[in-house]
Amino acid sequence: MTIENCIMTKRIYLDHAATTPVHPSVVRAMRPYFDRYFGNPSSIHSHGIDARAAIETARSKVAALIGSNANEIVFTGSGTEADNLAIKGIAGSLPDRGNHIITSSIEHPAVLESCKYLQSRGFEVTYLPVDSDGLVNPKDIEEATTDRTILISIMHANNEIGTIEPVAEIGRIAKDRGIYFHCDAVQTAGHIPIDVSKLDVDLMAMSAHKLYGPKGIGALYIRKGTKIVPLIHGGAQERGLRSSTENVPAIIGFGEASSIALRELHMEMTRLTPMRDRLIAGLLQKIDGVRLNGHPSQRLPNNVSLSFKFVGGEALLRSLDRQGIAASTGSACSGGKSHASHVLLATGVPCDASNGSLRLTLGRTTTADDIERVIGILPGIIDELRE
Repeated sequence: MTIENCIMTKRIYLDHAATTPVHPSVVRAMRPYFDRYFGNPSSIHSHGIDARAAIETARSKVAALIGSNANEIVFTGSGTEADNLAIKGIAGSLPDRGNHIITSSIEHPAVLESCKYLQSRGFEVTYLPVDSDGLVNPKDIEEATTDRTILISIMHANNEIGTIEPVAEIGRIAKDRGIYFHCDAVQTAGHIPIDVSKLDVDLMAMSAHKLYGPKGIGALYIRKGTKIVPLIHGGAQERGLRSSTENVPAIIGFGEASSIALRELHMEMTRLTPMRDRLIAGLLQKIDGVRLNGHPSQRLPNNVSLSFKFVGGEALLRSLDRQGIAASTGSACSGGKSHASHVLLATGVPCDASNGSLRLTLGRTTTADDIERVIGILPGIIDELRE
């Protein structure tokens, strides 16, 4: 194989919103905690003391990423668990105050399914609409609140279309009304600046594998004074809010990944944003019947979401994969029943266009050459599929 062919067959990973490769420094930080520092953090001998100290150091690093105090961070098994703990934990802690929750129609399933579960237990949930860019209108939240509202749950940025929500404005509304505010920040922590105090957030969910850390570890920020009940009962780890022996290596990895993300955050935003914009402009220029999903500028610096008419999403992904390009799409409409992305449908994208949705999410390994290669390859794939 010639050098030219090797270059052309380089694989391009553009699915960083799904998961990210673990940073080499994170792997190095985790490795000693599998064998050398293997103690149970609850043990009082030196092995346990060493593990406990490492966990608390990692907790401080995760807290620094969002501007919180270390004692406000609870480690969980995932971002999904963090969302569940926040929503169900608040619902269980305020039985006498109310049973009304406000969320949006484009939340992650971890939030939507938690709310549906609570509905089956007698709670009332208001699912707010979004505009064509995927934005929640804060005025809708004001109008939806009642004296029985105990929680507002709105994501920081949407995982599919990348739209960044007006969280600070929503936080002020919640604070003024004395309502707890939960924010799913799984897609934003480590990618855009976060200060929980400025956002007036009471609870915030995060996940390590979205910011070059390991899978199987998440965290929930719980503002001091926030009342919440646990989902898991047992040995009272994590201040009694998440019983279970801590996943020490993963927690160490989360801490290291958070430190790296905080240190490189502005540099990565500055590097990725023009590549994102070049990819959007290039594809919109070269392909007919294409729509940009999400807000044109108020979006994550690494997110490009497009919908193509007369194209099937799964066929599109397979064609891209054959060209060495990894991406993601929404579910297809089939058998006359809509299974399309609930996010795209909520923003007014027709089902036929939702079928051909494509999400390209950039990351640390993405280069300008990668962007030009996608711009060069994707129009031809779209033409072939339409034929």
